[in-house]
Amino acid sequence: MQKHDTLKGFGNYFQSEAMKNALPPNQNSPQQVPYQLYAEQINGSAFTCPRETNRSTWTYRLQPSVVHSNYSLYQKSPLFSLEIPPNPNQLRYGSLNNKKNNHSFVEGLEAIAANKVSRIYTYQLNQTHNHEYFINHDGEFLIVAQEGELSLVTEFGKLTISPGEIAVLPKGIMFQALGNNCYGYICESLTGSYRLPDLGPIGANGLANPHDFIYPNAMYIDKQEMSQIISLYQNHLWQKSTPYNPLNIVAWRGNYLPYKYDLSRFNTINSVSFDHPDPSIFTVLTVPSLSKGTADIDFVIFPERWMVAEHTFRPPYFHKNCMSEFMGLIHGCYDAKSEGFEPGGFSIHNAMTAHGPDSQIYENNITKELNNIKYKNTLAFMFESGHCWNITNNMVNHPAKQKNYNDCWQGLTNNFN
Repeated sequence: MQKHDTLKGFGNYFQSEAMKNALPPNQNSPQQVPYQLYAEQINGSAFTCPRETNRSTWTYRLQPSVVHSNYSLYQKSPLFSLEIPPNPNQLRYGSLNNKKNNHSFVEGLEAIAANKVSRIYTYQLNQTHNHEYFINHDGEFLIVAQEGELSLVTEFGKLTISPGEIAVLPKGIMFQALGNNCYGYICESLTGSYRLPDLGPIGANGLANPHDFIYPNAMYIDKQEMSQIISLYQNHLWQKSTPYNPLNIVAWRGNYLPYKYDLSRFNTINSVSFDHPDPSIFTVLTVPSLSKGTADIDFVIFPERWMVAEHTFRPPYFHKNCMSEFMGLIHGCYDAKSEGFEPGGFSIHNAMTAHGPDSQIYENNITKELNNIKYKNTLAFMFESGHCWNITNNMVNHPAKQKNYNDCWQGLTNNFN
């Protein structure tokens, strides 16, 4: 692998080169590209969209992406089989992590749930060397690491994430995933790209700050070797091969890029008087919907933070939400559940399905003295969507499904006086 200089940026546009002077100096597609490279553009938006939402990157590579064999089906059945109706019951699962298996990234993908705008997976990976590459034609991946150091060697350079970090891989960006005993979650946006939420009355500072997001430096592999590329296309896995290593971009310039973010950099905002602000104050990234002010997907975290509100029931309150919630736990304990919600596991509460703190948490907190406390050693997250999630066929009777989840609320009796 070759690597040259550090990342350079101008506004929301970035550029990087793995060889000095590999970037064309005057225009993006000159008649002769330096080093006899091929100019290839990757577009993540319509050509005519407004400048502020236009996303594209010029790449300069050893061979163009069009040099490959014909596609053939890698797996005949669809990745997401959704033959049962969406479930209004509260659902909770233990961790699906099976550390005994030697999984590649594709082999370790577990389809969990889907709706019109998104799909959710868990991933397992336990391989540090292979010739398997992956490209998603359907949507944009948001990857949440829960265990292990995940190395994502992309066309644009390398990103490595550990528990407590996330990575976003835009649609159509090829990558190779490597790592030992890696496990985590993926939320795939089928309708748009993840972006920072608007801050409104919060002002210029707070939540996730743009300068904390990290982009890769250009690097390339110049090897003539057979490489297998697995593609996710229209909910099916396809395969093709190339006679060269496909991670062969020597230089690039643009704003359609993979990136990573350390969730510990999130500037949490919370109440300093009474009551709960809405959980939107914990939004890291969002995929806006066509309805102004709403989202197809919100990625929300519940990190370490101070709780100082007076005269307030501090754990999450009982609620029914028009959004559907997928909750996951990276480490520690979640403040609304005393047991059963384990790291690596997850719960699903679809739209208007009631949920909230379990009986024990409720009883402990209605009488607790409200000293200022800090929630430590905890990190939970939520994928929230305006559409109900339909669990896949294999999750209906999965061994990790907790059949007695609803029992955690049955101790909430009528105490009216």
